[in-house]
Amino acid sequence: MKVFDLFSKRQKKLRGEVTDVYTYDTIAQPLRVQVIHIWRDTLGNERQYQDRYVEGHQEAQTAYTFIVETLCREYGLFVLPPAEPYRGRNCLEELANFLLNENDSKRVLDAIELSFRYIDKITRKERGYALSDKEIAELNVRFREQGVGYEYDDGELIRIDSQLLHTETVKPALALLRAEPAYAGAQAEFLTAHEHYRHGRTKEALAECLKALESLMKAICTKRGWTYDPNATANTLIKILFDKGLVPSFWQQHFAALRSTLEAGVPTGRNKLGGHGQGVEVIQVPEHIVAYVLHLTASAIVFLGAAERALP
Repeated sequence: MKVFDLFSKRQKKLRGEVTDVYTYDTIAQPLRVQVIHIWRDTLGNERQYQDRYVEGHQEAQTAYTFIVETLCREYGLFVLPPAEPYRGRNCLEELANFLLNENDSKRVLDAIELSFRYIDKITRKERGYALSDKEIAELNVRFREQGVGYEYDDGELIRIDSQLLHTETVKPALALLRAEPAYAGAQAEFLTAHEHYRHGRTKEALAECLKALESLMKAICTKRGWTYDPNATANTLIKILFDKGLVPSFWQQHFAALRSTLEAGVPTGRNKLGGHGQGVEVIQVPEHIVAYVLHLTASAIVFLGAAERALP
């Protein structure tokens, strides 16, 4: 459904009440309700779910049952709260009430991500790409309108710290990785880095950034027929790219600095973690450092991908 630019929205913009700072731990009630509206339009409404003679009944039953049962299994529950066990089950109602009443924002995001992954992967096959694309686009608009710093892209909710940086670096990087089958490994690792970041696993996010960059460079070497050791590290792979003329020599210092940034935040082995007994300090990586590295990695992916395409 089209997003309307209502009078009240325009007045908020004029008064400067539209926030430029995203929140991540509070999912506003209007956003939850808007998500349910999208579910009704895409997965099926109450009549489609309950009346077996209405078109779309089977699809609605299948969709809501899958989402609810998947969440229950992953959380170790029989029903999603506040539903009561062993009563006549209506999965649409159970999922909607869970979304409206759940206090844990991460679980709310779980429900949103899983449902839109279903819309993206399953519903679009049943009802067409255009419909699913519109509903996913509406979700991302609703996130921005409510000042919630996430966006659905490529099967996952991606945390956004700056809309400009996300639009200019992360989205082009994901598009580049998605368009080339040889980059599937790098794509999976880059998405995993964002998933770790969303859940506050900062060291793991840095590690996946480094893996994604290394995987991309290995894929480029494979595509071009350049010999490399499968166990080669980023430094060795960067040297190969320089030697083969993919990256101009004057960029060498920049990419060496990127590798150093990535590795500096990841403990080597376990000597800095608490696994060696008391008294050993656990390294805490600040979130703003991880955000910086994620955007830096995205920029490197776009740069290397474009450089590979430019080669004869």
